[in-house]
Amino acid sequence: MNSAVKGVAATGAGAGGGVGASRDARRDRWTAHRDARRREFVDAALRVLMTSGTDLPMEAVAAEAGVTKPVLYRYFSDKAALINALAERGTELLITRLLPAINSTGPALARTREAIGAYFAVIDENPNLYWLLARRPAVEWADGQDPVQQDKELVASALTAVIGDYLREFGLDSGAAEPWAYGVTGLVQSTGEWWLQRRSMSRVHVVEYTTRLVWGAFAGVLRDQGITIDPDQPIPVPQPKLRAAE
Repeated sequence: MNSAVKGVAATGAGAGGGVGASRDARRDRWTAHRDARRREFVDAALRVLMTSGTDLPMEAVAAEAGVTKPVLYRYFSDKAALINALAERGTELLITRLLPAINSTGPALARTREAIGAYFAVIDENPNLYWLLARRPAVEWADGQDPVQQDKELVASALTAVIGDYLREFGLDSGAAEPWAYGVTGLVQSTGEWWLQRRSMSRVHVVEYTTRLVWGAFAGVLRDQGITIDPDQPIPVPQPKLRAAE
C-alpha cells in the first residue's frame, strides 16, 4: 500500500473512530455486566452447595439468585457450564489463599504450617465444592481437564520453584525439587480428603500433624547433608547469582 492510500485509510479510520469507540464502550459495559452477573450466579451456587450437598439442582441455584431458570440458562448453557465456572472459582479461592503462604518469608516452620493451613481452610470452608469437583469423572470435563488435578499441578509447580531455589542456595542437587513438591502436594491432598470424610480431629490438629511430618522430612534430608535449620527463624531468601564479568 503506497503512502497516499495509507493516508486515506488512516483518515477513514479516524472519521469512523467515534462510532467504533461507542460500540466498543457498549460492548465493554455489556461484558462487564455479564461477568458480574455470572459471578453472582456462581456465588448463589456456592451457597446452594453449602446447604444442599453436591447435587446442585439448577432450580435451587436460580431461586437462590432470585431469578428464573431461563434467566440462569442465559448465562450458563447447562449445568456442566455452571460446574466449570465453579471449578474456576475453586482454583481462584485456592490460589488466593495458598500462593501467598508458599511465597511468604516468615520463620521456616511457621511458613510450612501457614501453607498447609491455607489448603485445609479452603477445603474446610467449601467441602461440597471440593467433592463436586473431585468426584466428577474426567470425561465430563471440557477436554478431559480435571480441575482438581490441574490445581494440584499448579501448586506442585509453585513448590518446585521454591524448593529448587533453596536446594541450590544450600549447594544441594535441585533435581529433587520436583518429586518432593509433587510428593508433598499429594500427601496434603490425600490427608485433606481423609479429614473431610472422617472429621475425627479438629482442623488445628490435622494441620499441625501434617506440618510436623512435612517439616520433619525436609529438615531430616538437610540434616543428613550437615545442614541444620532453626525452625523458628526465616530461611534466607535465595539471591540471584551474579555472573562474573567477562
